[in-house]
Amino acid sequence: MSDIEKKFEALVETVKRLRSPNGCPWDIEQTSQSLIPFFIEEVYEVIEAIDNQDWDSVKEELGDVMLHLIFQALIAEEQKKFKIHDSIDSINEKLVRRHPHVFEKEKADNSFQAKQNWESAKHIEKKRKSRIDGVPKALPSIIQAQRLQQKASYSGFDWKNSKDVWKKIDEEIEELKTAEKDGDIKQIEGELGDAIFSLVNLARFLNISAENALRKTNDKFKNRFRYIEGALEKKGKKFEQTGLSELDKYWNEAKGNE
Repeated sequence: MSDIEKKFEALVETVKRLRSPNGCPWDIEQTSQSLIPFFIEEVYEVIEAIDNQDWDSVKEELGDVMLHLIFQALIAEEQKKFKIHDSIDSINEKLVRRHPHVFEKEKADNSFQAKQNWESAKHIEKKRKSRIDGVPKALPSIIQAQRLQQKASYSGFDWKNSKDVWKKIDEEIEELKTAEKDGDIKQIEGELGDAIFSLVNLARFLNISAENALRKTNDKFKNRFRYIEGALEKKGKKFEQTGLSELDKYWNEAKGNE
């Protein structure tokens, strides 16, 4: 048994001990459903650690995610649904099956073709009716939009280049302006959604994750806003009593410090 196998087995045994009759009361009472919020939280903590390039935290948070993977598998095993090695076998077989350009004789000259092979194999395996099936509804809308666009693209339904996407963005922006003038909230909402969807599509063409881009912009906004608050506090001023021009000055200072 390799060192990795020993360490993995040790972790599994630790979680089993926690779930045993003489284990931890909290761990014993958990279910697959009750653990979902904690699971989601841990995944977001991994993302934050990666964004911050904090590798000590990445190491720790990946361990926390691994704990949840094992936790869920052991609960399923207790209920005689499947065993943890079934999950490991499943993903290993899937990786081989969906990479025919690596393990068989099919070709993939680039990552797009490789992903096409993956999506084609997945579509057949899952016996799905639509090429865009399989995108979880629970995904954040920005991620969901980009995944739908990717799946459509792998099927050949796509713009030829980013210039076409820009034309579509301009078209959607004009329709949004018209909707705003008309004052129909439902129409405005629809056109705004179309405009955002088109911007996400541009991100895909530029090989950028729209979700990551927006998350980084959120962080940038928070940092700049907090800079303004700090600058006002130093001057003994209140936010609500400060003119927009002065606030904008501090905003630009924060921007210049990045």
